[in-house]
Amino acid sequence: MKATLITALFCTVAIAPADAHGPTPKKIEETVSISAPVDKVWKTAGQFGEIAAWHPDVSKSSATKGNEPGSVRELTLEKGVIKESLDEYDEGAHSYSYRMDGENLEALPVSSYSSTMTVQADGEGSKVSWIGRFYRGDTSNEPPENLNDESAIAAMTAIYKNGLAGLKKTVEGK
Repeated sequence: MKATLITALFCTVAIAPADAHGPTPKKIEETVSISAPVDKVWKTAGQFGEIAAWHPDVSKSSATKGNEPGSVRELTLEKGVIKESLDEYDEGAHSYSYRMDGENLEALPVSSYSSTMTVQADGEGSKVSWIGRFYRGDTSNEPPENLNDESAIAAMTAIYKNGLAGLKKTVEGK
C-alpha cells in the first residue's frame, strides 16, 4: 500500500509539468539595407533618446542619460506611452540593447521585451538589424485575442518594420 501511494505520488508530480501551460517567448528579426555608410546611419539610429526623429510610430521621445547604459527613454505612441531602459551601448560595434521598463498594454500588447539594434557594413551601404524577444500581453493560459501571441507578434513586427522604413527614408533623404 505504501509503495502504491509513493508510486502514485511520483507519477502525479512527474506528470504535473506536462500539464503546465503558459506563454513561450517569441522572437522576430527585421532588417533593412540603407544606401549610406555605417557611420552616417549610426549617427541617426544610434541616438537612443532621439528615435522620434526617424520612427513614424513615435511622436515624441526622450532619454534620461542619452546613450549611457541605465538611460530610460520614454516613447509616445498612438495609444500611449512606453518606457525602455538601455542595457548595453557599444559605439564601436554600432549596436545597443534595451528592454521594456514596465508595460502599457494599450500602447503595445506585450508584457515584456528586449531588443537589439545593430548597424553593419553591407557593400557600399549598411544593413540595420533589429531583433526582439518578447511575451504576449496576457500571459495567462487563455489570453483574449487582443493580447495573444498573434497580436504581440503583429505589433512588434509593425513597430520594427515601420521604424526601419522610417530610418531608411530619413538617412537616405527620400
